[in-house]
Amino acid sequence: MTSSSKPRLVWFDANRVFAAVGVVLIHSSTDFGGQAFPDATQGERFISVFLRSLGEFSGSEMFFMFSLFLMAMRVDKKMPTYSGAIATQAKRLLIPFVFWAVFYAFFRLVKADAFNYAPYIWDQLGQAQSWLGYLILGKSQYHMHFLPTLFALFLFYPVMRSATRYPILGLTVVITIGVMNNLQGFVWGLDMDPALRDYVLRALKIFGYVGYGMAAFAIYGLWNDGIPRGESRLVRRVGFYFAAFAYLATMPFFHVAFETGSWGVRSGWDFYGHFLMPVFVFLIFMGGQYLQWSDRWTRLAKYTFGVYLVHPLVIDLFDVTIFTTGLSDHMSPSLIVISRFAVALPMSFALTIGLSKLKPLAWTIGLGPTPWDIARSKQAGA
Repeated sequence: MTSSSKPRLVWFDANRVFAAVGVVLIHSSTDFGGQAFPDATQGERFISVFLRSLGEFSGSEMFFMFSLFLMAMRVDKKMPTYSGAIATQAKRLLIPFVFWAVFYAFFRLVKADAFNYAPYIWDQLGQAQSWLGYLILGKSQYHMHFLPTLFALFLFYPVMRSATRYPILGLTVVITIGVMNNLQGFVWGLDMDPALRDYVLRALKIFGYVGYGMAAFAIYGLWNDGIPRGESRLVRRVGFYFAAFAYLATMPFFHVAFETGSWGVRSGWDFYGHFLMPVFVFLIFMGGQYLQWSDRWTRLAKYTFGVYLVHPLVIDLFDVTIFTTGLSDHMSPSLIVISRFAVALPMSFALTIGLSKLKPLAWTIGLGPTPWDIARSKQAGA
């Protein structure tokens, strides 16, 4: 291999695994209601807040980044028609999404029954407006927004492709997320129907996240052109510096959580620090493309989509178990968070691997043909 040839994408697979770990850590580092243990002392909640800050080095926004990077690779190599590309993504994303949206709509009852708010969930399930939110916005569980939002982002891939040709356009992510932040603050200040506000905010989020697509397509363009080993090291150093600087920028946000036990609102540079972090971390991994990466990263990476989808299930079952058995009464916030993460991460991978081996269900995590494809294949072979 010459210094300018492109190494295998094991660095990219390592990034995907890192993102999965980050998402599970983020969602493990809260109390049972998703907050930063407001009833605990500052000392008791320190570990929770600190681990959350570490998890945000690579959270759900990174899943957008590497999904869009893969999209850049696909459209560059195959040059599909727009309708063909979108149809493929709809099949890959929206069919599993409908399954998991319906699953989580009812699965929430397990935790709701244990924590005595089941009537509230049953009331939601009986409203058409709630189901529209589940199936359009992904509101049946806190992580389900990813799939419909990602599909909507793919609709803009012809715009993003310009960044492959002109990588400087990747810098527009700063503008798009900044405008998104400003407009979302404006919308929250309007006297608007809450249901309508949810859709307006999601539309603004999609337009803002197109900037991630510009960044991902730009990074793909640079990588595809070939970055020599020496220059890759420079990219990695820059990525480390700005990731560290972005982390420092988020300190005001986490300080509020440390003092009050509630996650505040990102509004200033802590907003930019959080939302630009995926770009910097991506650069770290790309800058390390010539390192000796283990093939284990590639083997684990194919399960990360599934880990993203199933980890709230594992976390909820853990919470229900320690709450109903009374164990949580004897556990500090730090112990709850650490033990939850220690269980949720390996069990999420184990569950995903198990689903991948079940042909009737592997499609739910993107690792097998859908039931319709199987039936069509059988008919064709008959």
